[in-house]
Amino acid sequence: MEDKNNKTKEEIDFSYFETQETWEFSEKLKKHGTKATEVMKTFVSKMGTEAKETHEASKIIVKFLKEGTVNKEEEHELKTQIYDLFKMAGIGIPFMLIPGSTLLMPFLIKLANKRGIDLLPSAFKTEEDNPDLPEGSK
Repeated sequence: MEDKNNKTKEEIDFSYFETQETWEFSEKLKKHGTKATEVMKTFVSKMGTEAKETHEASKIIVKFLKEGTVNKEEEHELKTQIYDLFKMAGIGIPFMLIPGSTLLMPFLIKLANKRGIDLLPSAFKTEEDNPDLPEGSK
């Protein structure tokens, strides 16, 4: 598939989902393939950002174990990343264990935001959502 700039776009092969139980899901993915592809790419990219941030946090922990101290900026980065990890575990684990609950996740996130509860890790936020984010984590 080509876009207006004559660049080829990658499409994800959704045939993996074409079983008896997931046929309807597969058809919806095919119908909205480009959008689904972009959403999946964005998700994978954001998870990659979280992985890099977790790697940086592990370096800070190692520094603390060796030297016994970290500066305020490193302490803030470490706290933020640990908080993000708890958010991912808190959202991800229950939703993977309960069938069909992934459909509720967007509604849960919106409801939580209306109540002032932040459920998304920092890598999944835009600059408008969190202006305090460091430049590399957007």
